[in-house]
Amino acid sequence: MRVVTLAATQMACGWDRDANLAAAQEMVRRAAGQGANIVLLQELFETPYFCPDQKEAHFDLARPFDGNPMIASMARLAAELQVVLPVSFFERAGDLYFNTLAVIDADGAVLGIYRKSHIPEGPGYEEKFYFTPGDTGFRVWQTKVGVLGAAICWDQWFPECARAMALAGAELLVYPSAIGNEPQDPALQSRDHWQRVMQGHAAANMVPVVAANRVGTEMHDAATMTFYGSSFIAGSQGEIIAEASRDAPGIVSATVDLDEIAKQRKSWGLFRDRRPDLYGALIE
Repeated sequence: MRVVTLAATQMACGWDRDANLAAAQEMVRRAAGQGANIVLLQELFETPYFCPDQKEAHFDLARPFDGNPMIASMARLAAELQVVLPVSFFERAGDLYFNTLAVIDADGAVLGIYRKSHIPEGPGYEEKFYFTPGDTGFRVWQTKVGVLGAAICWDQWFPECARAMALAGAELLVYPSAIGNEPQDPALQSRDHWQRVMQGHAAANMVPVVAANRVGTEMHDAATMTFYGSSFIAGSQGEIIAEASRDAPGIVSATVDLDEIAKQRKSWGLFRDRRPDLYGALIE
């Protein structure tokens, strides 16, 4: 048996970067105190989700990966609490800017980074103004709790991303997110669709999925964004086994047995019966 407790957190963010980091770390401490072995924080938790506006000044929010003080602080916390921490940050890499995730193991070792591959563009989500499409490819990491696949928000809508990580050996998939209302159409509510697409990834690949979103209302020049929380954990058959509220900060957790899930995955033949020779349309 390899029993792992997964946790997802959600919180509101303001423009006090230090306060956001302190709040995120308190969430991690609380989750670890509840027995979590891996804790997922939301996308770009150091600041409000600044992407509704196209402002050159926001590029100053980015920091390099090397020597990043937030990552160093989170690495110390991971080692202290012995938890795996995938942490999202706005990365400056020379003249390029990426929406990036650093994966920190339970001993504090920073295993590497993933740069968001799919970059959205639309009202409230003007990410192409800020972020270059990622150049890392889809990655997995051998952590102390299992093989982790990690991607970011809009990536979660693409089944190819989840399948690529599963084929690379991922036993768990995590998706930090920042998603809420659609400013151009107040009647459009994407929360259920957002959850179901990731439940499909869990079921189709027979791996647990963890998604962390933010909550709160953030005022920007171009749009007012209200994020719908609902951070959740899906089991290996796609069922939601833990879910947070739509509007309140919080932590949800669930325990899974990775060895038992691996046995079930083998028995279903989902990977044995694949037909890559028929999938050419996916790359055309």
